Amino acid sequence: MKTILITGVAGFIGAFLAKRLLLTQGESVQVIGIDNMNDYYDVTLKESRLQMLQNIDGNFLFIKGDISDKTILEQLFSNYKPEIVVNLAAQAGVRYSITNPDAYINSNIIGFYNILESCRHHPVKHLLYASSSSVYGLNKKVPYSVEDKVDNPVSLYAATKKSNELMAHAYSKLYGIPCTGLRFFTVYGPMGRPDMAYFSFTRKILNGDSIQIFNHGNMRRDFTYIDDIVTGIMAMIPAPPTESVDGTRYKVYNIGNNKPEGLLHFVKTLENCLINEGLITEPAKKELLPMQPGDVYQTYADVSPLEKDFNFKPATPLLEGLARFASWYKEYYFAK
Repeated sequence: MKTILITGVAGFIGAFLAKRLLLTQGESVQVIGIDNMNDYYDVTLKESRLQMLQNIDGNFLFIKGDISDKTILEQLFSNYKPEIVVNLAAQAGVRYSITNPDAYINSNIIGFYNILESCRHHPVKHLLYASSSSVYGLNKKVPYSVEDKVDNPVSLYAATKKSNELMAHAYSKLYGIPCTGLRFFTVYGPMGRPDMAYFSFTRKILNGDSIQIFNHGNMRRDFTYIDDIVTGIMAMIPAPPTESVDGTRYKVYNIGNNKPEGLLHFVKTLENCLINEGLITEPAKKELLPMQPGDVYQTYADVSPLEKDFNFKPATPLLEGLARFASWYKEYYFAK
């Protein structure tokens, strides 16, 4: 039996990755999940994701704990000896990092350091970890390539993710840890994060409130459906990087839809999906505002390395993904 540790398992990506592993790998895998269950957003939603996993007939064990606590990780690695580690625990959100920087240092820097140290002292076959499209910061060239320099972060969140990549590279070089970094691009879908725009837009539209659209709607995002993210990670798990010319076993990949959507088109598509579900009858009121600190005009993923190495690229159309989200939202919040 292969043991896979997923940190942040009650989070959006962590829960759906654990679900896919449990459903497809059966008795051949044990999934150990750790999460601190913090209240950055509605804890009830995290509990619902955990319940989803516990309802699956598989080898799933949940541990409530924080990766910034080195003692908990040491016990976990000693007791269960994971072969694969997927580090998805992080303090997320660009804007929250402006007002709550401590949370990002504790989780994204200290927590990731503890993960690296654990993998150093309890060798693993592969460490995969969440980075972010935010590392591209003020880069003007599109699509964003993993070969681009990413030295101009515009938020502390982005800076912590870039730091994770540097730390992973150093540990791969020094201790031979096979590391793969995953630059996620605007992940969305059912049971997603309530702090993300599509989720908060939905809540406000249903309340009859106006929605705030920044940079006067002149923004583009590479929205990536959750199932595509999970498919990408699943392909990478059994394929740790081979040694490169610099002596590391280290790779970074973009996982994005490779098709940026304009923000106003995105809102219109979401409204139509909510109308189709009978949740609203008319479009939302909109308040057009200037760009926010920490935001960027566009994200756009070059996924050619992902295609080359794994014969995969995300491709779920926005309409299909938002329709699934709207259907889930109706069932989750109104069918009880």
